[in-house]
Amino acid sequence: MKWDPHIHAPGVDSFEFAAMTPIYEQALIRDPDDIGTISWLAHAYTRIGRISDGLELDIRLTTLLPDDPTVRYNLGCSYAMLGRIEDALAALEEAIDLGYRDAGLMREDEDLASLRSDSRFRMLLERI
Repeated sequence: MKWDPHIHAPGVDSFEFAAMTPIYEQALIRDPDDIGTISWLAHAYTRIGRISDGLELDIRLTTLLPDDPTVRYNLGCSYAMLGRIEDALAALEEAIDLGYRDAGLMREDEDLASLRSDSRFRMLLERI
């Protein structure tokens, strides 16, 4: 199972993410391709409001794990939070094409709130 901060960091609040972020940033300097560190840091950045920084790491993860549907889903979330609707929908479509199937999470995920009124988002949910 790949490391997923949604699963492996439940109940961690923004203060804890902010406190741990410098440690993970140092770890990333030592090993810039460590997938666990990149994933954790991308999630932490998002949770502490550094969404653009999280997006950069999500993009990096897509190059390291091009066939991972969760990575594409997280990329879609980052784009959606930045209001980049077209990019968000494209990333979510790629996630579904790669096998993403958690319609419940996708429907309820607050990161995707900016997409809920878009008919294309509803069509993606129907595809799942």
